[in-house]
Amino acid sequence: MRLNAQMSAPLLALASAMLFAASVHAAPANSGDDLDRLLADKGLLTQIDQVRQSVGSKASELVVNAMGFLGVPYKRGGNNVETGFDCSGFVRAIYEQSVGLLLPRKAEQQAAATQNIDKTELQPGDLVFFNTMRRAFSHVGIYIGDGKFIHSPKPGAEVRVESMSVSYWNRRFDGARRVAPQEGRAAPQAASANAQAVQGATPQLTTAQQQY
Repeated sequence: MRLNAQMSAPLLALASAMLFAASVHAAPANSGDDLDRLLADKGLLTQIDQVRQSVGSKASELVVNAMGFLGVPYKRGGNNVETGFDCSGFVRAIYEQSVGLLLPRKAEQQAAATQNIDKTELQPGDLVFFNTMRRAFSHVGIYIGDGKFIHSPKPGAEVRVESMSVSYWNRRFDGARRVAPQEGRAAPQAASANAQAVQGATPQLTTAQQQY
């Protein structure tokens, strides 16, 4: 595989993450040296370092970690690889494992506890929200760059990457958020209160009721 030297950093992050994810599922646990050799053969080691410098080590680590869960099935209320993930459970698990931040459990709470940014400001690792259930912030995914995001979509589906330009997601885009360290540690009670303010009088859904 040949990579254009002018390829954007987010796209390089996506390519290297996919390669890493494939290696995670296909190689033994102690295969770090083999992975390094594989990346070297593909000419990606230097470019991965450049990606990390351009988007920040934590952001690139988070995206690579998220890509390692491609194919994990959707599970309503799920928040780990053994049970499967729903959308907010997936986001919460990735942030906790990658950067040590504990986000609130529900998508609307995650929106309320994080910093609002413009769509044009999106960087890998930011959160993207969608209105999929006729209410604000009912679905969430992680932006990985190049107009794409990774998420756990719905019952019967698996963790996957999709383009935000697809008609379905473009029409339902509900905003972008950025996680700051102090925001990631926001108490669930405070996040819940903020979510109530965002959604007016809409009652909070229980995990069992929340589809996405």
